[in-house]
Amino acid sequence: MSIRPLFVASIGNPSPTYTNTLHSAGHTVLTHLRAWLFTTAFTKSRPHASGLLSASPDYTLWQSPSLMNISGKPVSTAWRAFLSSLTSPEDRRAARLVVVHDELELPIGKIKVREGKGMSAKGHNGLKSVLGALPGMEFMRIGVGIGRCASRESRDVAAYVMRKMTPAEVDIMADVAGQVSEVLREMRRGER
Repeated sequence: MSIRPLFVASIGNPSPTYTNTLHSAGHTVLTHLRAWLFTTAFTKSRPHASGLLSASPDYTLWQSPSLMNISGKPVSTAWRAFLSSLTSPEDRRAARLVVVHDELELPIGKIKVREGKGMSAKGHNGLKSVLGALPGMEFMRIGVGIGRCASRESRDVAAYVMRKMTPAEVDIMADVAGQVSEVLREMRRGER
């Protein structure tokens, strides 16, 4: 059984202004994931594009400091810093990037795991930015369901994703973190 170093990056909009908005569901899940994975408190890390970093011997969690739609460059910078921190060539080869993001097309509380090369961003501007900054790189995506508003008008959708979560929705994201932690454990053991 191989053990993989994992770099788990969430994309969303920066805190504190956008804390717990639906569009920043990835950040909310990573905040709760700390408890599931026993990582350190989040601290700002200059080498990791000034994002918030939380680590343990088994997992490294990172929250992008940029706006969602321009998150590719910070993700790429942080990923490279993570790889350079690994001491063995074997670890660098085995290391995997996981991107956690909001998913408008899933009901709130559901997750969708996708991986492979050449996958479409399916209209998600944050993923488009990441794919553009890491062309051809295979990485895992974990979409966190935030539900969809009834309207398809871009103005209404934008207002929906930028709204703050209710306390019940924040609690749902804590439960989602448990689902994500299991996916990450399987991945670390090489079962995904």
